[in-house]
Amino acid sequence: MPRTIPYSRSTALSQELLLALASIVTLGIAAEWVAWRAGIPSILLLLVAGVVAGPVTGFLQPDAVLGDLLFPLVSISVAIILFEGGASLRLDELRHIGGAVRNLVTLGVLVTWLLGAATGMFLLGLQAGAALLLGAILTVTGPTVIVPLLRSMRPVPQVASTLKWEGILIDPIGAVLAVLVFEALVAGGPGAATTAVLLGLGKTVTVGVGIGAAAAGLMIWLLDRQWVPEFLQSPLSLMLVVAAFAASNNVQPESGLLTATLMGMALTNQRTVEVSHIIEFKENLRVLLISSLFIILAARLEVAHLRGLGGAEFAFVAALVLVVRPAAVALSTLRSELSWRERTLIAWVAPRGIVAAAVSAIIALELEEARYAGASQLAPVTFLVIILTVAIYGLTARPLARLLGVALPSPQGVLFVGAHPWARAVAGALHDADVPVRLSDTNYTNVREARMAGLEAYYGSTLTEAALDAVDLDGVGRLLAVTANAEVNSLSALNFGEVFGRQEVYQLPPEGQTAAPETNAVRKGLRGRFLFHPEADYWTITARFDSGAEVKATRLTAEFGYADFLERWPTALPLFLLEDTGRLTVFTAQDPPQPQPGQTIVALVDPRQRPSDTL
Repeated sequence: MPRTIPYSRSTALSQELLLALASIVTLGIAAEWVAWRAGIPSILLLLVAGVVAGPVTGFLQPDAVLGDLLFPLVSISVAIILFEGGASLRLDELRHIGGAVRNLVTLGVLVTWLLGAATGMFLLGLQAGAALLLGAILTVTGPTVIVPLLRSMRPVPQVASTLKWEGILIDPIGAVLAVLVFEALVAGGPGAATTAVLLGLGKTVTVGVGIGAAAAGLMIWLLDRQWVPEFLQSPLSLMLVVAAFAASNNVQPESGLLTATLMGMALTNQRTVEVSHIIEFKENLRVLLISSLFIILAARLEVAHLRGLGGAEFAFVAALVLVVRPAAVALSTLRSELSWRERTLIAWVAPRGIVAAAVSAIIALELEEARYAGASQLAPVTFLVIILTVAIYGLTARPLARLLGVALPSPQGVLFVGAHPWARAVAGALHDADVPVRLSDTNYTNVREARMAGLEAYYGSTLTEAALDAVDLDGVGRLLAVTANAEVNSLSALNFGEVFGRQEVYQLPPEGQTAAPETNAVRKGLRGRFLFHPEADYWTITARFDSGAEVKATRLTAEFGYADFLERWPTALPLFLLEDTGRLTVFTAQDPPQPQPGQTIVALVDPRQRPSDTL
């Protein structure tokens, strides 16, 4: 008869597993939030939280919680992350950086691998096989660390595109390289190793490209024929990614990462069907997966391995940063169109991420089971590389970009959706204050009048995907939807939310809107932040302008503060705050800023109105 577990013991075990799973999600998202608030790389806090929860306190033991499901779940999560990364790669970006990207993911990988392996042998005392395996694992960078770093650095487009393409493409390449080295190590003998590598490489490329293209083609075919309802399109894409990944790995180990990446690239670069909503779903899922994975993998480390880290390991990381990466970039970009300043910044950015952590954990476990010398060092050294490279590049890349003159300034400009008369007046006031402004309208008369006033204006709808490419957003960091149509305003805010971030898309409150959340006409998740004042809808502001109100910029001082301003113009509608640094703050219906001396307030004022008048 099958052995049964007493009910009370089974219940206690279930509660322990539930607590562990909840802790993984809670620690991961909490670390992401704290890192965002503190302005530091989230991976640092994720790794610290995982180490504290795992080897330091023993509270979290992922192997006991997930058992045999641990590494399959890790692999599927990485595949979804790489799919989302591949979906951010647009082929038109390769026009000027194609050669540099190609060299970085070929010659650069080779240089990083061999120099990294040689450094591991010399500094860490690893045998040749283990050193080659460690060098292969550390060739990857990854979108999980590159993309957040690029947001912080804000480098010029050529540098940003080069680093993004390298970081996403190099993950499956590095993972496959590590697997091929592993297969060569366990094959036994030079002849068998060579055969295993060549056969594995050929099968990986064939399977990855074939299944990735087939899965992407199937998705496009189903969507194009309207055979999938909208609410099932994101789940269906997730199903196909997981199915394609599993099928690829079943035919050739680790080819699934290449499959997932190529599938994402194929979907985002086709023009047959709209897939932006699917990509947005994957972006939200990615945050949960990344935070959970780093907690899990960091918690698997052992105290003995962490205590074994010393001067040699820190010297190894220093060699990767100061010697290996600069050498790889110098050779890969030798005859590229990149300037020496751009090449210098690229040479200083190579943080390792989740793929390096996952591959090292999986392969190290298999090598330890095979009793291979040096296997126990792989995971701890890899995690040390991840922690230190993220810290080094996260803290220094932005200052270096500024020093080299290849960092874009923080965008303070405004894109106005609507170029009607009072929108032109508000935009003109900002333009006079040297704030970059763009206007967009489907009414050509409004666009023509804006251009005649010296303002840049786009003739077309901001609801189309073409608008994201057609509108010149250089120096623009926020959107203000100020049309008379509340639906157009909301949809424009949604369309540009992924460009500027949800915090920097604004719209006028609908007519009759109140500040009470339960009576909101438009759900908060489906709109931008409400502008200026709860009752400042389009028609109210239009009436103010029609009655003679005008936009006025007033500098606040210690002698003439905000209270004095309101006493002089008691019915003023504050719009923006400008600082001497050029920073622009938008007044919102909820949580408006508190103006201070030294700032310039831009407001709608009507000197003819009596103090008792209301908005």
